[in-house]
Amino acid sequence: MGVLEYIANFCTITTSTNNKKKSIQTVEIKVKMDCDGCERRVKNSVKHMKGVKSVEVIRKQSKVIVNGYVDPNRVLKRIKSTGKRAEFWPYVPYNVVYYPHAPQAYDKRAPAGMVKNVPQALLAPNATEEKFAYLFSDDNPSACSIM
Repeated sequence: MGVLEYIANFCTITTSTNNKKKSIQTVEIKVKMDCDGCERRVKNSVKHMKGVKSVEVIRKQSKVIVNGYVDPNRVLKRIKSTGKRAEFWPYVPYNVVYYPHAPQAYDKRAPAGMVKNVPQALLAPNATEEKFAYLFSDDNPSACSIM
């Protein structure tokens, strides 16, 4: 049997293509858009890319959301080719960040309920900070879990 398998490997034709299937992604990009023409130009530039399923433009937040089987860097490059200044969406919701009042996290131009996503605002993964808030109850001040 070993000889037949050895010969069969030579007879079979295998094509090894490295087609890595891209997973569906949501890419959020911050783009400054002033008018309907800017919005249309940005949307049309991304809409015709291969793998794009949907494009949503929110001009009030200066945000473009692209869904599909796309590479985020290619989407950013395509938007920059329109002549607009673009960057990946730098904001996260206020309640996700551990230290939202860190100096670099606060941005007065951020949308409501959002802060900048900076490393100083996140909790260090190896931090051994103890939380004492659960030890005391506001509902019953005489109920202390320490005693």
